[in-house]
Amino acid sequence: MILEMKVPSPGESITEVEIAEWLVADGDYVEKDQAIAEVDSDKATLELPAEASGTITLKAEEGDAVEVGAVICLIDTSAEKPGSGNAKPAKEEKVSTDSAKKEEAPKKDVSKPTVTETKTYATGTASPAAKKILDEKGMDAASVSGTGKDGRITKDDAVNAKPSMGTPTGANRGSSHSKMSMLRRKVAERLVEAKNTTAMLTTFNEVDMSPIFELRKQYKEDFKAKHGVSLGFMSFFTLAVVRALKMYPAVNSMIDGKEMLTYDFVDISIAVSGPKGLMVPVMRNAENLSFRGVESEVKRLAIRARDGQITVDEMTGGTFTISNGGVFGSMLSTPIINPPQSGILGMHNIVERPVAINGHVEIRPIMYVALSYDHRIIDGKESVGFLVAVKEALENPIELLMDNDVKRALEM
Repeated sequence: MILEMKVPSPGESITEVEIAEWLVADGDYVEKDQAIAEVDSDKATLELPAEASGTITLKAEEGDAVEVGAVICLIDTSAEKPGSGNAKPAKEEKVSTDSAKKEEAPKKDVSKPTVTETKTYATGTASPAAKKILDEKGMDAASVSGTGKDGRITKDDAVNAKPSMGTPTGANRGSSHSKMSMLRRKVAERLVEAKNTTAMLTTFNEVDMSPIFELRKQYKEDFKAKHGVSLGFMSFFTLAVVRALKMYPAVNSMIDGKEMLTYDFVDISIAVSGPKGLMVPVMRNAENLSFRGVESEVKRLAIRARDGQITVDEMTGGTFTISNGGVFGSMLSTPIINPPQSGILGMHNIVERPVAINGHVEIRPIMYVALSYDHRIIDGKESVGFLVAVKEALENPIELLMDNDVKRALEM
């Protein structure tokens, strides 16, 4: 029986996918539920499992764009698994003793005769029109190959010639092309859409991370031993954002036609760099998560994104985004809004800097933070107030994030 495998729908509104990579070869025997291909949609990269066991025949090539519901391979379910012992042994081919003893006849030399290239006085000489063009480009005729009669440089040769950018060391100047994945192309489209359709502004502030450093130093070992996850920075930032969004609900809003849609819950999108590009999985109802809950969810989503197991549903939605460019060493940036959201918080690297504390200069671990927001529905007062609220919570986490009970907050 021949089974037709069709492209399943990876999610609502997705009508086309791209074959990113075949994990099996044409004619291979595959087991049911074995991953046979990776397919890219405009939201995620997903593995395609075999629907039955049998010999596979591929009907699409890597890089092909195929519609949802199209046949991409056939599986012959009647084929027997190699090495199962049921296949009949092949007949032994008889070899003639006389033929085996015969020596191979010497091969004739059929190589092509060497063609001697002839050069004339015209070789490498530019025509008047070509010379004028080369002079305008500041190029030497010796750097151009002529395609005219006897190697003469024609006007077209001069027009198509590209001047050297200067490589006195003779270094390699090669280049290569690689196709962008559907996910990468969709991310690019969304970034351009955000720049073109939102009135995006960015406001900045700085955070003294000393209080968080002290808490992590004192409790991180017990926290990890109890919960199996590290006490990182994301839990502090996520809970600080949740608090600030409750204070400034416009930042947790979106434009819906001529109306402003404001949410009474907080779904935090986390920008994660995956093998296929930027992915943004979502922490649902972050307002109900504890420090342990945030750290566990961040770890789970990051692992799924890294392993290419993230689903479309896990990346759909989100009311606000947090992006941490600091893990790559970024000092400061203007993060781009993740549409249709209206705000994104950018975290950056932590650097010891001299700051004034009560009239004295001290060295403190400082992080610059940035809030990019859609000025169409978020005013300057709200955006600045939001970022100041985040700063206040991070610099006074025991009172504002832990309700003055550190052990209870970290044990939940």
